[in-house]
Amino acid sequence: MSALNRLGVWSALASSVMLLACAPLSAQTTRQEDIHQHAHDVMPFDMSKTVHIFKMTEHGGVQRVVTREAGTNDEVALIQQHLMHEAARFQKGNYSDPETLHGTDMPGIKELQEGASRITISYTALPDGAEIAFETTDLHLVTAVHRWFGAQLSEHGADARTE
Repeated sequence: MSALNRLGVWSALASSVMLLACAPLSAQTTRQEDIHQHAHDVMPFDMSKTVHIFKMTEHGGVQRVVTREAGTNDEVALIQQHLMHEAARFQKGNYSDPETLHGTDMPGIKELQEGASRITISYTALPDGAEIAFETTDLHLVTAVHRWFGAQLSEHGADARTE
């Protein structure tokens, strides 16, 4: 390739990089915004009407999804239905829904899938939503739960908090 052709390739590449760098921020979405926008692909409830709460415990953790406002019975029913379904799947090592939303390389997921038989997962309906508890005596799996919760907290942004 001649020097002139190489210069043309580099100029085109530099122009493309400059266009991307100068694009307005509103045209780009953060990871949290992307997760919020695509959550309906996995979760039947409205993310803007709910909050995910993650509590890390000595033996695992508790993931709770509750409504932001009282009296939203339709959202509560959708939360309960979804978390009951997810708890049953998680107990079998099936984390395909979180993988669909967050990706297959999400921290902790592989360990949770492989160690499913050593984790007790329980579902509880709550007046304003539901929760899934993850319990194990395997410290490697406790760490996996904590890593997974941390990744979800980061990616859900304003839709999540710790307890």
